[in-house]
Amino acid sequence: MPDWRDSLDRWLDSNAERMRSVRRHLHSHPEPSREEYQTARFLAERLDEAGVPYSFVPSRRGILAGTLDSSRPLAAFRADIDALPITDAKDAPYRSHREGVMHACGHDAHAAMALGAAEALWACRDTLPKPDCWRVVFQPAEEVGEGAREMVAAGAMEGVRAVTALHVDPERPVGRVGCRRREMTAFCQELRVVVRGVGGHAARPHQASDPLLAAAQFITTVYQAIPRSVDARDPTVVTFGSLQAGSGGNVIPEEAVIRGTIRTLTRQSSQRVAERLKQIADGLGAATETIFSLALSQSTDGVFNDPAVTAVCTGAAAEILGAGNVEEIRLPSMGGEDFSGYLETTPGCLLRLGVASPGVTAPHLHSPLFDIDERALTLGAKILARSAVLMAEAFAGARDEEDS
Repeated sequence: MPDWRDSLDRWLDSNAERMRSVRRHLHSHPEPSREEYQTARFLAERLDEAGVPYSFVPSRRGILAGTLDSSRPLAAFRADIDALPITDAKDAPYRSHREGVMHACGHDAHAAMALGAAEALWACRDTLPKPDCWRVVFQPAEEVGEGAREMVAAGAMEGVRAVTALHVDPERPVGRVGCRRREMTAFCQELRVVVRGVGGHAARPHQASDPLLAAAQFITTVYQAIPRSVDARDPTVVTFGSLQAGSGGNVIPEEAVIRGTIRTLTRQSSQRVAERLKQIADGLGAATETIFSLALSQSTDGVFNDPAVTAVCTGAAAEILGAGNVEEIRLPSMGGEDFSGYLETTPGCLLRLGVASPGVTAPHLHSPLFDIDERALTLGAKILARSAVLMAEAFAGARDEEDS
């Protein structure tokens, strides 16, 4: 019987063009968060062609595939499938056909790699030591922080003992993977601040209570005060990305709306920042005779990479890429990732997969020019498939030790 590693690798190498075709189709036909119906249907058709068992979740925007029976210990891997509200500015034949929507975060590549890994595991099941050991989760709504919880509620983690995922990394060349044990990404909350005042004529500001002035002071004060309010050894980022107020240059508006984000590495730090923002708002409201209303959205927890699961995944990556191409990520990212939703009950690991062409400075994530070197697709699929099998072998070894 051929070695299962060789079988998986040969299958994926021979189907590299299929994965590239899947990725390009998804890149050309993106769907934003909460609208991934056609994307899910396309992936289901590919699973049908390969004979891989699957089921839609109730919203029909996500899919569970592979072993759906939860009576045995499973290793799962996740791919997010939603796109971003960004206009694709690339000059490529597979650029987005939908104005204002684009796969600028690599979810098309994540889906193509996970599909390739699932097809390979299914096609090579007779060579695997545990042929019914894996499940793949095609998840919607990652960009709005909802999809993981939806998939968990639909049973994605039932029977799952470990879950893994890859995220494309344009700052790392093809053929390299970044890993980090323990804290990987930040706790994230969206902040919305409404400042209400009294409108008036621009020539007579003394007759008004200017919410735009109060909003500007709030932004400036937060940027100055928050770094002085938290331990400098505890990374904390508060960023405002939107300020909306008024409709004319000679009119003081009644209201201003600020939107931003809070990112920390601990829930306690996030709570401390929220308390400090409320203090600043109350003080400025009294000083400017305006009313501040602060609202924080449901948070996305930070990703915590389980050391044992990470060791298996990095071992798989080292087998494929060489140990020298598996790099330790020194500091956690202040970005958010709702892969954390799976980690509330199940240990897991998120790896960073290099997708930049060697020697080329690639456009960053969420850029309208974002693209990948598609040679990374086969490597990522191999890492996902091999990690799942190695994880299942680790489960079996743990059971043998318990039995003895």
